Amino acid sequence: MSICKIVELSHKYGANPDFVLAGGGNTSYKDDEFLYIKGSGTTLATITEEGFVKMNRAKLSAMFDREYSKDSAAREAEVLADMMAAREPSELAKRPSVETLLHNIINYTYIVHTHPAQANGLTCGKDGKAIAEKLWGDKVVWIDLMEPGFVLAVAVKEALDNYKAKTGKDANAIILQNHGIFIAGNTPEDIEANTNMIFDALKDQCKITPDFSEVEFDKERAALIAPAIRMLLRDNGTSVVKFYTNKQVMEFVKDKEAFYPISSAFSPDHIVYCKPEAVFVEAAEDMDTQYDLLVKAIEDYKSSKGFAPKVVAVQGLGYYAWGTNVKNANICGEVFMDAVKIGAYSQNFGGALFMTDYMIDFICNWEVESYRSKVSLGAGASKRLESKIAIVTGSAQGFGQGIAEEMLKEGCNVVIADLNLELAQTNSDNMNAKYGAKHSFALGGNVGDEDSVKDMVYSTVLEYGGLDIFVNNAGIAIAGTLEEMVVGKFELVTKVNYTAYFLCTKYASRIMKIQNRFDKSYMMDIIQINSKSGLEGSKNNFAYAGSKFGGIGLTQSFALELVGYNIKVNCICPGNLLNGPLWSDPVKGLFVQYLNAGKVPGAKTVADVREYYESKVPMHRGCEIIDVARAIFYIVEQEYETGQAIPVTGGQIMLN
Repeated sequence: MSICKIVELSHKYGANPDFVLAGGGNTSYKDDEFLYIKGSGTTLATITEEGFVKMNRAKLSAMFDREYSKDSAAREAEVLADMMAAREPSELAKRPSVETLLHNIINYTYIVHTHPAQANGLTCGKDGKAIAEKLWGDKVVWIDLMEPGFVLAVAVKEALDNYKAKTGKDANAIILQNHGIFIAGNTPEDIEANTNMIFDALKDQCKITPDFSEVEFDKERAALIAPAIRMLLRDNGTSVVKFYTNKQVMEFVKDKEAFYPISSAFSPDHIVYCKPEAVFVEAAEDMDTQYDLLVKAIEDYKSSKGFAPKVVAVQGLGYYAWGTNVKNANICGEVFMDAVKIGAYSQNFGGALFMTDYMIDFICNWEVESYRSKVSLGAGASKRLESKIAIVTGSAQGFGQGIAEEMLKEGCNVVIADLNLELAQTNSDNMNAKYGAKHSFALGGNVGDEDSVKDMVYSTVLEYGGLDIFVNNAGIAIAGTLEEMVVGKFELVTKVNYTAYFLCTKYASRIMKIQNRFDKSYMMDIIQINSKSGLEGSKNNFAYAGSKFGGIGLTQSFALELVGYNIKVNCICPGNLLNGPLWSDPVKGLFVQYLNAGKVPGAKTVADVREYYESKVPMHRGCEIIDVARAIFYIVEQEYETGQAIPVTGGQIMLN
């Protein structure tokens, strides 16, 4: 079936970021009776046969003979109703592409409509039309900027009719100003040949190309700005911000004059996903002044536009893309990066040509684009930690991995931070495959090293925009008697379990304080995974128990210092996780250590040691990861508790 071929074509171009933006673009296949058009809410890279909507071509053609309202809003509503009525009865649960009428009137079997940045350098260039005529003559049809929907369809139909009357053939390449390009053909080979005809000429024309190579920037300053933007744009809902920079971006944010080529909307996609304009904020020498400039720029934007911006560019740094969740923020950021590409390519075609104010206003208020945005960016049902941002240290494996996964299940964005970066990356990749792209990412780091901790926190903030929950989980246990313990091992336990908690709290709270500065009602959490050994002494395990006792002292002290910033600091004291690697590892596990240290009198095997510890728990089992995760959820949701050590021990430790 030919429908299979359009699926293949869709995948070919949809998987190529040079052609498709934010899952957009359209493809279609037609015969004499029916048009099969990509449905709204589908993406070309993954579309299946079921993703196409079967349309009655006769009903679509008849729409050009109908008299519609002269009022644009009423007209488009009437057109939409007729277009929906042209669906075959089996397709009523689907919504066809807004460009269905265009696909129906182009007289070829296959059509691929995409928005390549290189082509849009031409369509969004001041001299684009003249250069297109020079490059291709009558091989393409150019359509000037006009209202999308029915008005555009009528204009394209008229242009195609005129083209055929003039040349005696049907046009197979249509360029829409400030929008994109349609490539048509009767076979997939025709599509490829026509695409090559367009892009070979464009490549020769484009002497200026965007340079996306890495560039040095002030990472600390960028990280300290991100949480301010996140809170200023939050509007009491969930909020994620992602930072972008590269050599090309840095060229555009040198100053306000350099920013002009990306200062307004090139295409409908840029309006839908990024709002009509980005905010440009000048650099300041100190952070207090920088924050004042941010507040003023965003307030001025809201006052003039009636809504908040989604992209904030800062001089000398890069830009921040905002969304209600990680998917929104990343789509916004990627679409604006497309604008950066177009801004660079447009220099080959006379410089940037933005959409007119009238057209921008039309797109902002057009129901069809509003629907497309909602479908693309829509989030699922809210979960307990929906779109919160967390770091879990020591989460590449074992207990920390389990905590991170339980948080991801509840909608959290989680940084998998661990000394073992390779394993952390594997864990993060697996989590993203299960819970959604970019909901986690891996960072290598040594929690006992101050520079490493600072970089871990700042990298998190540049990825997600802030920090809501810091789970200080990384820990180490080395058992031994006074005679056996050496200073090096004792100090290592203290460094990882005690000193690292101080370092992590120092830098996590730095970001949280900024969030509090811009939203006094916002609650945040620092949570230490302590131990029941922090609540009572532990024979032949004093290095570990002492570090955990100290952790509770830090928790109480941090809680008192940070409560004024709405930062709660608590610790969880789990019982023995007997099934975890800390205990059960056959070589380094505590069962083996305790057996060798003679900590359990009379124990001759690892099984004897396990039985001994199980017998000490009233609930007759070890603690599990989910038990601790539920305690984390409680701490986050309970706004009236700080400075506490919460036992999760199955009754083994009962507080007085």
